[in-house]
Amino acid sequence: MELLRDGPLDAATTVVLNHGAGSGMRHEFLQAVAAGFAAAGLAVVRFEFAYRAAGRRRPDPMPQLLQRLRQAVALAAPRRLVLAGKSMGGRVATMLADELGAAAAVVFGYPFHPPKQPAKVRTAHLATLRTPTLILQGERDPFGTPADVAGYCLPPSITVHWFADGDHSLVPRQKSGHHAADHFQSAMAAAVAFVSSR
Repeated sequence: MELLRDGPLDAATTVVLNHGAGSGMRHEFLQAVAAGFAAAGLAVVRFEFAYRAAGRRRPDPMPQLLQRLRQAVALAAPRRLVLAGKSMGGRVATMLADELGAAAAVVFGYPFHPPKQPAKVRTAHLATLRTPTLILQGERDPFGTPADVAGYCLPPSITVHWFADGDHSLVPRQKSGHHAADHFQSAMAAAVAFVSSR
C-alpha cells in the first residue's frame, strides 16, 4: 500500500486522512487539507482505498473499506492517532474511530444520506460514537442540511460546524457574499484547534 506523508515525521500526532468516493489521495481538496494539518505541525498520512488503487470507480463494500483503513493505520504506526476524511472517507473514519482508539475524528462533508434520498440515513453508528468528532458541513450540502441534521439524534461527542451557503466541499455561491478560500481557512483552523484540544 502506497502512503503519502506530509508534515514532520516525528510529530506526536498523526492524522490518517481518507479520500472521498469519487476522488483519490492526490485530489486537490485532500492535498490542501493535508497541507493545512502539516502546517500546524501534525504528521499526515494519505492512502487510497483498494478500488481506487486498482483504477476502479465504484467503491468497495464497507467491510473492505474498513479493513483498508485498519491496514493504513497499522502502517502509519502513529503515537497519537487522529482519523479524518472527506465524505465517504469521513464516514469510514467515524466507523473505526472507537475501535482504533483515535484521539479525535474530523469529517469534511459527512454523507448523512444520498442526495435527494433523505430517508436513507447513514447515522446508525454515530449514535454510539464515543470519539470526539468534528463535522465540517456546508449549509447547502445535498448529503445533509441543517434541517436534516436537526432531526438526527447525535451524541455529545459530535460537533457540527456549519458553513454559510457551503456545498459538499464547503464552497459557497458567489452571490452569497461568502468565499470558498475563507470557508476553507476557517475549516482548517477549526479542525486543527479541535484536534489539538483533544
